[in-house]
Amino acid sequence: MNSVNGVVSVSPPSPRQNQILAALPPAEYARLLPYLELAKLKLGLVLYETGEEMTHAYFPISGIISLLYVMDSGESAEIAITGNEGMVGVSLFMGGESTTSRAVSQNQGVSYRLDADILRREFARGGPLQFLALRYTLALMTQMTQTAACNRHHTLDQQLCRWVLLSLDCLTGSKLAMTKQLIANMLGVSPECVVEALDKLQSDGLLHHRNGVITVTDRPAMERRVCECYRVVKNEFSRLLPYKLAA
Repeated sequence: MNSVNGVVSVSPPSPRQNQILAALPPAEYARLLPYLELAKLKLGLVLYETGEEMTHAYFPISGIISLLYVMDSGESAEIAITGNEGMVGVSLFMGGESTTSRAVSQNQGVSYRLDADILRREFARGGPLQFLALRYTLALMTQMTQTAACNRHHTLDQQLCRWVLLSLDCLTGSKLAMTKQLIANMLGVSPECVVEALDKLQSDGLLHHRNGVITVTDRPAMERRVCECYRVVKNEFSRLLPYKLAA
């Protein structure tokens, strides 16, 4: 934080607060740094839509970005979330310029973004960024697979516990600012079902919800309540992250 003539300015966060960018060796990081643009995130901001050409990849710092599959009817369901452990835009280096999912900011925060052509150029070098991006993609695939299984086989309150815990793992603290409608969109259910599940968890002392803010009051109890899917995803991310470059 700096002060000039009595005016206080806040220094922007470092790109190194994203784990992929933090793991890059100095030479590769220096090569990317001039192309990294700070992007502000706000609740509900759509970064790209299904089928649209993707112009940038995003490396979240303090925000959470949800990937949603949107049906022809307009209904949606979350397939994965990304925080500062990863990136959004893996399709860009996997052979596509668009994706079948929508990317939406879950909260207010910041991210760095990188032009798609720069990302492809760096990935084609076959160096550290390629290694890190592919390692993250493997973890992301596990999360997507487990989310599909969870939505099919587990109760809504278990799904909600999984979603809350994974979201908190991307943040600091125990609070999430999220409307019931957005949660409903994430889980692919009605807002009424979300309220019922939240009320159930609140009555059991696991969380408190009011005015769009969810506060986890007993995380150990929530971790006991959540289905196996949370642990599977968490264990896989722990196995693959933090990123370790090959010697």
